Amino acid sequence: MSQGIVEKIARAVLYEGYMLYPYRPSAVKNQLRFNFGVLYPRSYSEKQTGSDNWETQTECLLQGSPKSMLEIKVRFLQLVSRSIQQISGMSEQGDAELRPVARLEVEGQLYQSWQEAVEREISVPAYSLDQLLAGAVLCPGSFAAERTHESINNAAGEMAGVIARNSEYLEAMVEVSAQKAADGVFKITVRTTNTTSLDSSDEIARERALMRSLVSTHAILQVKQGEFISLLDPPDALRDSVANCKNTGTFPVLVGENGERDTVLSSPIILYDYPQIAPESAGDLFDGTEIDEILSLRIMTMTDEEKREMRCSDERARQILERTETLPLEELMKLHGALREPHPAVEKKTG
Repeated sequence: MSQGIVEKIARAVLYEGYMLYPYRPSAVKNQLRFNFGVLYPRSYSEKQTGSDNWETQTECLLQGSPKSMLEIKVRFLQLVSRSIQQISGMSEQGDAELRPVARLEVEGQLYQSWQEAVEREISVPAYSLDQLLAGAVLCPGSFAAERTHESINNAAGEMAGVIARNSEYLEAMVEVSAQKAADGVFKITVRTTNTTSLDSSDEIARERALMRSLVSTHAILQVKQGEFISLLDPPDALRDSVANCKNTGTFPVLVGENGERDTVLSSPIILYDYPQIAPESAGDLFDGTEIDEILSLRIMTMTDEEKREMRCSDERARQILERTETLPLEELMKLHGALREPHPAVEKKTG
């Protein structure tokens, strides 16, 4: 397995659409965030008429034996609400009275209420196909609610406000099973469900449901002593078995070096086998379908005030801005384009 390639692709999937150019909370396109791989609480999902899933299912084919070992990781983002509270006065007891605000500027530093995210992972230990054929394996994951407060002080050291971060309790279940599809071929099924309960069965807003949702949910499947079968280009003898694979809200593809078959990435966005990150790319821009050069040039042309808002909106946005502003000219020129042969050249025989 090419761990570096797999990790880069999985990370790009994890943060796809996390925030979009112009990377500011005030931008219209960033008002409705987190649209990929979202698994809502079941009670919320069942009240919706759209595609607000509470579970995802991956099915793919594995060529091996009952002794083949399968290991799975399900990864996602959990949202953290960041609220800014300004001191509005003092109580009779001498405690600061706070009121929530969208923005607060202190000593030239801008603080904004928004949503952040933390990376989560549920690891399913290695199981043999023999064990999975005997019955489904259940692997639960839970994440405690967290509340933190950070003081915002002025130059004199006096508290002017508070940054409050809040994440809700979250739990999920990963179920893995296997069944024989053909001689030496097995169908692997991975179901990930959001088993978090809501406080009330009443109608709730999407923003509240998102706080108890799995976002950008994807799975990485790795096998030892076996090989995965491409669902996009399977052998003719296995096309019927591939057709019987049911994938809900996910697209399993082979990842790694071209030709490797020990790892599958089950992605919430459409990919092809062996997706690659261009070597010229300087880092994440949260839009894997966009061109790095265009986004970098657009960032460079932003006004000082727009850059200021971008810098203060999110730590990851700040890193994008600083990386772009310090990008050497020769590195920027590399983004203009490169010609590559998508397939290795085949030597033609003569005579």
